[in-house]
Amino acid sequence: IGNARKVLAQAEEIARERQPTVEVSTEVMTGTPAAVLREQAGDATELVVGSRGLGGFAGAVLGSVSMNVAGQVPVPVVVVRPRTAVAHGEIVVGLDGSPTCEPALAYAFGQAELRGSTLRAVYAWALPFALAAGFSCDFEALREAQQRVAEEQLASWRERYPRVKVIADVRCAHPVNALAAAGDRADLLVVGSHGRSAIGSIVLGSVSRGVLHHAHCTVTVVRAKDAPTPA
Repeated sequence: IGNARKVLAQAEEIARERQPTVEVSTEVMTGTPAAVLREQAGDATELVVGSRGLGGFAGAVLGSVSMNVAGQVPVPVVVVRPRTAVAHGEIVVGLDGSPTCEPALAYAFGQAELRGSTLRAVYAWALPFALAAGFSCDFEALREAQQRVAEEQLASWRERYPRVKVIADVRCAHPVNALAAAGDRADLLVVGSHGRSAIGSIVLGSVSRGVLHHAHCTVTVVRAKDAPTPA
């Protein structure tokens, strides 16, 4: 208990030094870290955790606490990577054309406006089996169709956040690869999570999990019900 209080005191001192206008409170609790954080998240707006994993394709390991809270609490979970000296001025958000990623878009647009950052919306699509197998297909028509899907989903958000510069980044690639690559030039990467197990409980979706493993920047995982769609 004594060591825990010492750690909290140091953390509080750092927080007050960097953000003196922010109200800070600390509490020592007993229990498994992931379980305690999940329980406390019910009264929070956002949950922020660190990442002790290596990250990157050379060592795709993420701390167990991060993996056990991301996507499993009712609020956005921010997994913070070690800070770098370079600020990119860009936020990346994953886009898939479905309503389930709308909350992630709401969070990303809000952060982009708050920070004055450019928002890069990454939409990754896969080649149809016939084209991948070498059959003739109009690749350019397919690409244009996917571009339209991305632009249509972004349209209402562009209207709601006119001051945010938006880049629709449409790629023929696996979503995890596309998002992790875009994250290399971003300050924050936002992904949605709407995976469910066979018995209906919330689990971390495969794309969200892959991004958490491989991205080098800070990642926010937003549950499908965490934010409203634009009016």
